Amino acid sequence: MPCCSNDSEIRMRLYNTLSRSVEELVVEDNTVNMYVCGITPYAPSHLGHAMCAIVFDVIRRYLEYKGYKVNFIQNFTDIDDKMIIAANDEGIKVSELAERNIQAYLSELGRLNVMEASEYPRATEEIDSIIQVITDLIEKGYAYEISGDVYFRVKQDEDYGKLSRRNIDDLLAGARLEIEETKENPADFALWKSQKPGEPAWDSPWGQGRPGWHIECTAMSLTYLNNKIDIHGGGQDLVFPHHENEIAQSESYTGVEPFARYWMHNGTLGYGEEKMSKSLGNVFSIGEALQVFSSDALRMFFLSSHYRTPLVFSNESVEGQQRAIERLKSAVASNSGEGEILKTNPYRERFEAAMDEDFNTPIAFSVIFDLARDINRESSNGLNVNPAQDLLSELAKVLGITLETDNSKADGDIAPYLDLLLEVREGLRKEKQFELSDQIRDRLVDLGVSIEDTSTGARWKLSLIHI
Repeated sequence: MPCCSNDSEIRMRLYNTLSRSVEELVVEDNTVNMYVCGITPYAPSHLGHAMCAIVFDVIRRYLEYKGYKVNFIQNFTDIDDKMIIAANDEGIKVSELAERNIQAYLSELGRLNVMEASEYPRATEEIDSIIQVITDLIEKGYAYEISGDVYFRVKQDEDYGKLSRRNIDDLLAGARLEIEETKENPADFALWKSQKPGEPAWDSPWGQGRPGWHIECTAMSLTYLNNKIDIHGGGQDLVFPHHENEIAQSESYTGVEPFARYWMHNGTLGYGEEKMSKSLGNVFSIGEALQVFSSDALRMFFLSSHYRTPLVFSNESVEGQQRAIERLKSAVASNSGEGEILKTNPYRERFEAAMDEDFNTPIAFSVIFDLARDINRESSNGLNVNPAQDLLSELAKVLGITLETDNSKADGDIAPYLDLLLEVREGLRKEKQFELSDQIRDRLVDLGVSIEDTSTGARWKLSLIHI
């Protein structure tokens, strides 16, 4: 059984981008409120999106394994410049484009065994709360309106740049900033954009328009997590300007610091020596990848490096992970001996030690493979490895990997026939016809079916390496 999170001896540590250090996880009421920036659905989702989703899915899974209650919010930025351009290119409404790509993304997450979020708010459904936040920022002097556009006064926030470690004066002097004569300061960013011809728009105190990118996440995160955000996550490319601007406008609006206790960012995904980029034409969609690789192989590939480390994609790397998964499935399906029980506590302790230290999945996987190796070796020596096999499946599941074959989905609907054979075999054993009983077992093993004799009766499993 997993350890309980409120055990005084249990300590979980994670890297906080804000402090640039590994900190102990401290939350209230054994509850973790997580907000992870989702996709802008202007195009099919790519492997970078899959990497981010899987990383934070594992973080969530492990927190729940440790006994925490997790409120997990992931948004959709379903209105912005890219959405408008892409919809116009196709000659369809922005809402149609968003709905198509959101549903495809959710379906792909399901195939990748990513748990559903507690809520999936959409920016277009939160316009009222967005307007309220902007109105309050104007009243407090942190924002201003010019000709229907509303901007945030960066200079009003003395701590601006604390997440990205950027100095506002340096930004003004040399950074690539969009220069607009209407703005008080070139660094000020848009909270509300006035309508341009043909664009979707909503009523506001400043006229018809739409929200800016950053304010959408502020409004949605504060609304759905009741101003209490423990972990705010996303890719490293969001640190600046998106998350920096989120902090500035959110803390100015609420007057509460910090906006989020811990900021977590996963590393970039590259292809060869280059970062994956649409402009370079080296971006693979999730759908394309799932046509070639299994979901488990993709998950293991993304988790083979620490989540903060840049990762380079290659077909060979993912194919190697598929072979590794088959070894794990073989260990789960191997025959158990009836001797001494293989002790499992050391493996669980090592697994948790790795994950407790900033979710170190590479080391966690090494523990899992050590366990699989010892299961195979000790089962050959006659040890009872059933508890160890159960632990192997449990720990793999924490990482979102499913090792056991669902008997109900056996090819050709063979489940009833295998169940009947087990009944016959059990009758033979009761009549002490052990030789014939063993012949049935051995023949089933040759066909890729393993038999485990337990105190509650026999059970069977299919090994995928034989299918």
